[in-house]
Amino acid sequence: MCAELDARQFEARYRELVAGLSRETSNESCVECGSCRACRACTFCRNSERLVRCHYCVGCDLCTECSHCRDSTSLMGCHHCVACDRCSGSSYLVRCTALTQCTYCFGCVGLSGADFHVLNEPYERSDYFAVTRRLSRELGL
Repeated sequence: MCAELDARQFEARYRELVAGLSRETSNESCVECGSCRACRACTFCRNSERLVRCHYCVGCDLCTECSHCRDSTSLMGCHHCVACDRCSGSSYLVRCTALTQCTYCFGCVGLSGADFHVLNEPYERSDYFAVTRRLSRELGL
């Protein structure tokens, strides 16, 4: 059948698959997850959608192999991240986008292998925690 597939048939079938994506809601092999949709092999997650092998995540979408993340999207292998998007292999991020292999970053974008940064600027460890504690409080995070 694939050998006979033309562009029109491809586009029609593709649109059907995309439309069906939003209808899929059941979780598979999850333990104690609440109000989650279409998650696989997750434990103790809440209010999340399309997670795979995540644990203790809340309000997350499209994350894989993450734990203790909150209000984040499209993370892979991240831990303890809050309000982040498209990060991988990182931990303890807050409001970061597109970080790879970073730890303790706040409001950073596009960094790789960075530690203790705020808005892409490096900080000493002690200064980092003082600044981010105050910012978190002021931003209501």
